[in-house]
Amino acid sequence: MLSLPPITLRLRGWKLIDRVALVFLLLCSIALGAGCGLLFVYDSDLPEIRALETYRPDVVTEVYADDGQLAGSFALQRRILMTYEQCPKVLYSSVTAIEDQHFEEHWGVDFPRMFSAAVRNVVKGRITGGASTITMQLAGNLFLDRSDRSFRRKMQEILLALQIERRYTKPQIFTMYANQVYLAHGNYGFAAASQFYFGKPVTDLKLQEAALLAGMVNGPKFSPLTNPDLALNRRNLVIHRMEEEGKITPADETATRKTALGLHIQYPRNDLAPYFFEDIRKYLESTYGTEAVHERGLRVYTTLNIAMQRVANQSLRDGLHTYERRHGWKGNLPNVLRDNLGKLETYEDDDWRHAIEKGSYVTGLVLTVSDKDAVIKIGSYRGILSASEFAWTGRKKPSDLLKVGDLAQFSIQELRDNTVRVQLEQQPGPQGALLAIDNSTGEIKAMIGGYSFEDSKFNRATQAVRQVGSSFKVYVYADALEKGSTPFDTIVDTPFTTISGGQPYSPRNYDEKFEGTITLRRALAGSRNVPAVKLAEKVGINTVVDMAKRFGITTPLPPYLPLALGAADMKLVEHVSAFTVFPNDGIRIDPHMIRRVTSYDGALLEEAHPEVHDVLSPDVARTMTAMLEEVIQFGTGIQAKALGRPAAGKTGTTQDYTDAWFVGYTPQLTAGVWVGFDDKQISLGKKETGARAALPIWVEFMQGATAGTPVMDFPNVVPLEQQVGEHHVNVDTPDTAPTEDEPAAPIEKPPAAAPPAKTGTADTSGATTSPPAPLSN
Repeated sequence: MLSLPPITLRLRGWKLIDRVALVFLLLCSIALGAGCGLLFVYDSDLPEIRALETYRPDVVTEVYADDGQLAGSFALQRRILMTYEQCPKVLYSSVTAIEDQHFEEHWGVDFPRMFSAAVRNVVKGRITGGASTITMQLAGNLFLDRSDRSFRRKMQEILLALQIERRYTKPQIFTMYANQVYLAHGNYGFAAASQFYFGKPVTDLKLQEAALLAGMVNGPKFSPLTNPDLALNRRNLVIHRMEEEGKITPADETATRKTALGLHIQYPRNDLAPYFFEDIRKYLESTYGTEAVHERGLRVYTTLNIAMQRVANQSLRDGLHTYERRHGWKGNLPNVLRDNLGKLETYEDDDWRHAIEKGSYVTGLVLTVSDKDAVIKIGSYRGILSASEFAWTGRKKPSDLLKVGDLAQFSIQELRDNTVRVQLEQQPGPQGALLAIDNSTGEIKAMIGGYSFEDSKFNRATQAVRQVGSSFKVYVYADALEKGSTPFDTIVDTPFTTISGGQPYSPRNYDEKFEGTITLRRALAGSRNVPAVKLAEKVGINTVVDMAKRFGITTPLPPYLPLALGAADMKLVEHVSAFTVFPNDGIRIDPHMIRRVTSYDGALLEEAHPEVHDVLSPDVARTMTAMLEEVIQFGTGIQAKALGRPAAGKTGTTQDYTDAWFVGYTPQLTAGVWVGFDDKQISLGKKETGARAALPIWVEFMQGATAGTPVMDFPNVVPLEQQVGEHHVNVDTPDTAPTEDEPAAPIEKPPAAAPPAKTGTADTSGATTSPPAPLSN
């Protein structure tokens, strides 16, 4: 009989297996326990996912123009919220192809992708790529510090992603992600990035544009502005992944890869009307708080007219550069090489980031200079400067003006492909301001507070107080008409001395001439100083002050006779608003910039209801319009006849030519222009009157602002020429005789003794005055 092996040996074998199994189970239990412990620790630190239900990302405050166009914005993070329905399919496909191919299938974590990424990182010996899903990225962006690459942070990200997937649908998750992701240069979310990089809403994105944005999710290093080659390669990778996923055809991939980046950068700098937007921002922050403006977001519907503002920007710049050309070349240009600003080959000027178009004034870099011409670089354009483009300087050769590396100002005359025709300019010395108000509503349609907001944020349209010269005379004549005077009453324009503030005062005309007996219409059209002072003395200077206050002037007005010639500081916005009384049949509507403000969700927060003031009777207002029309027809504002439509207005020039004004109006629109140096002691120069320095700007603006609108007469205003037959007066100077619009009187120093006054200048007569009057026209 065969003997069998002892049973004990087999039992001992099983005991060995049992021991191994026991150890294995023990290790698994330890690992499971440790894992559960880690999960408990990490989970206890996690934020509440319920917070997503009330979470709202910071959004921009959007500022709209009067036609509903988006014109500007305020934000700490530039973000425009979009819905899932607004996301184009091509963008969804681009993002999922490059960031999360299995987004629709997984539960927040793509475990196969994570395993392959881990193996790849082990083989490479370093972290070569991650496997974060869109949900994990959303969790990290919202709740965690994604710069922390620790195991703890990764586990928390996974746990959060799983919780998010349990509570929200895929469309909800993708929408939150699409509004939260950072896409360089201050842009958060695809909607804001679409506006910034391509100047279009996200719904209009094309394949190559959507792929470029999707490629930028990986980090700002793929920005097409800072690394265009890297961005292009990344975009093409996205397109290739889309083809691999079957989301586009091979033909689509081949065609799209050949396209350029196609950027149309829209810098969110509120460049259209920076002074207007800055006043809006200050008001919103003071009313609703900084958080509401820069984080919660508002929708602000303003009175700004985009077309008028563009015309205003061009007109003011044209006027100030024309002034500079009258006063000769100053030189002293910054130089890239001398001042260590960069290299000729790589230098990029801030001006080149904005749209370069015909009429623009931009900085150009001088690349080469010879006796015949100079080569100028302006962004991607090249221009050749020849003698005709700098003839105004009086120099014959470019080398007399420019050196290689100089940064000079140029106006764009013509653009063609990559070449540009330019004219040499120079940075204006004086400043300027322009403001336009719709007569029937009081809405401010255009505002400029200075030549460059970047150089000076001081708003000269709303903050500066400057002497207004003869443009103040409208208040004197309105007061006289209200007290019973008529345009056909006569007054004597001869030398005289009176007492003002207890001291002798002898006003003088700007042309050093006297016209004898003239009518009031002639005195206003020709801006005669002596008749204006006599008229103010007749009606009483205190009543003139009261009249100006009725017009809405709030700045201090010293009750002295020189006030009749504008010897008081005023604000452009108040002066322009006051002139709207005349075309409005005697009423004034408070000027305002905002129609309504809503929350980002559309709840109404405020709506404009401007106060209406009854200032003059309709008859007086219409008579003033008839008189101010003659300022343009044959008076100091005769250049405004170029407008080619009924208009009225008044010039103003101050002593020593420190301030130049023109305020005028048509039946629909009133606008005012001021030109001068910020330093009140600096003169614009001899003969730089309101008619010469300010009026051309007003004419250019009004031509553009009224283009395409019907030509209208002032309603119910009877021209004075048609009324002449009813009034028989004897005068020494005919009403329609040519007038002089340029002062010729010598400049004199202020008298040694003058009564106390806050503001004022010296009278040119040599007599002591209080306060001194401007030499005005």
